[in-house]
Amino acid sequence: MTKRVVLIGHPVAHSLSGAMQQAAFDARGIDARYELWDRAPEAQATGAVNTITREGRRLVGHNTDVAGFTVALDKLVGRAKMPRQAVVLGAGGGARAVVHGLIRAGFQRVIVFNRHLHRAEGLVRHFGRGAAHMELKAMPWHESIIESELARTKVLVNATSIGLNRDVSPVPAGILGHDLLVLDLIYNRTRLLRDAEAAGCVANDGETMLLHQGAAAFTLWTGQAAPLDVMGEALTSARAGGLRSAEGEPAGDDTGPGPGPDDQPASSAAG
Repeated sequence: MTKRVVLIGHPVAHSLSGAMQQAAFDARGIDARYELWDRAPEAQATGAVNTITREGRRLVGHNTDVAGFTVALDKLVGRAKMPRQAVVLGAGGGARAVVHGLIRAGFQRVIVFNRHLHRAEGLVRHFGRGAAHMELKAMPWHESIIESELARTKVLVNATSIGLNRDVSPVPAGILGHDLLVLDLIYNRTRLLRDAEAAGCVANDGETMLLHQGAAAFTLWTGQAAPLDVMGEALTSARAGGLRSAEGEPAGDDTGPGPGPDDQPASSAAG
């Protein structure tokens, strides 16, 4: 019987994951189809779960973004020594995965900015005890404060939707130092990335994170190693065909700083 893997979120019509995961199922000869259900579930609001598996009668939540971010961070840093300070823009589910990944990577100082300060403060409280060994702080979104923090950091991660729908950047080009490592979780060559490259920074988009979080989800669902080559080719084809967003990314206005494309929906494997 054909298994169903369901992406639940809002909006999902332009999701890249469907093409990538269906190609992986087909390549492994797995009788499954990937479906898009446009909903706004509680998991999307909490930003805590992006993949659900069935274990007996239980549904178990996972966050594969952490695995995806870990690979993306390693690629961004390359052969250099892993930095210890970072600035994160955004405070939703994607930002939570990023902060968790930075903590696991041994970062000692992480500053989180969000237009709604209470959301950034909530993210910091969430990690509380697990980040007691380091400095994890929420700060208000003011250009002068962001500039000051970027001057003393090495890694900048944009986990907001700014740049997704319009050619705008969350930060002015002039405050990007040439030695920054910049990762934008959006899967386009955004204004932020172009500004960073022009300033001499190393800059990557979110495709590596998307591919590897998708691979982690595939393995959870099937128990098999993900066919990364097949998934990567399907992802490239989907992007070439005009798909450019992740599941659940907001499609609203992104002209100013705000919550990111990081309130991730739940994906569930159903029999």
